[in-house]
This record gives sequence, structure tokens and C-alpha cells, in this order.
Amino acid sequence: MSEDQPLEVQELQEHVEHTHANPQLLPVSFTISVLAVLVAVATLMGHRTHTEEVVTQIKASDTWAEYQAKNIRYHNYGSFADVVAIMSASEKSAKLQERFRQQSEKYNHEKDDLQAEARKLESEVATERRKADRYDFGETMLEMALVITSVTLLTKRKPFWYVGMGFGAVGVIVALTAVMVH
Repeated sequence: MSEDQPLEVQELQEHVEHTHANPQLLPVSFTISVLAVLVAVATLMGHRTHTEEVVTQIKASDTWAEYQAKNIRYHNYGSFADVVAIMSASEKSAKLQERFRQQSEKYNHEKDDLQAEARKLESEVATERRKADRYDFGETMLEMALVITSVTLLTKRKPFWYVGMGFGAVGVIVALTAVMVH
């Protein structure tokens, strides 16, 4: 082994030499490799789902802010109409009052639509959170499987391999259930 090789390469060479010394551990090494890939996939999916959750939460917050702005305008125009009604009783003020009332009703209708949209987005945030939780739990189980299976290489006892595969199967199943969350 050369001293100028990176540590990871040296460890990989030691692992290969160790496996060649004991060919019975080849399936264990393969299992560890598969588990490492599955951990990476579950991690990636979890991160993407968390990102989607955050983006949807931002959209919901923006929608609620727009709702609040429309609500303020609704009340302002209603108040303007009331003030105009009190101030004078001319034909010009009646037209102005009617225009304020129409604006007020327009904002009242628009804010109701925004409220429905914001509630829908909040529901989507909750769904994304549930999906992300599944991916995170699946990732955790796969990482545990990886560690437990690695113990097989140290102890040369196959029960660790079987237990690790069991944890890995649970991790894969849990991560896959995230796809079914709606």
C-alpha cells in the first residue's frame, strides 16, 4: 500500500483484501454497498421533500399576507364609503360612495378566494411534512442496517448480517410508503 494514496482508497483496498481472505463475507460486503446506495437515495428524497415543504410554506405565508392586505383594503374602502355618506349627500358623493362600496366588495370576494388557497397550501405543507418524516425514518433505519451489517465484517458472525438486512428491509418499506402519502 502506498502512503500517498487518499485514506478512503487505502481503506477500500484493506476492505477488498479482507474480503478476499474470507470469501464468505462477499455477500455481506455487497449488502453494505447496496445499503449505502439506499441510504443515499432516501437522504436525497428526504431533502427534496423538505425543500418542497419549505417552498409550499412560503407560498402559504405569501398567500396569507395577500389575504390580509385585501382584508385591510376591504375594510378601508367600506370605511371610506361610510365617511363619504356622512360628509355630504350630493349626487357626486353618492357615486363616490358607490365606487367605494364596489371596491370594498371586490376585495371581500378576492380575500375569500385567497383564504381558500392559503388553507389548501397549508394542507400541502402538512402532506409534504408527513412524506419527509417517512423518508427520514426510512433513512434512519437504513443507516442502522448499514452499521449493524458492518459489524458482521468485524465479528464474522452472520446473525448481524441478517438483523441488518431486516432493518434495511424496514427502512426501504418505510421510505417507499412516503410515495403513498397524499
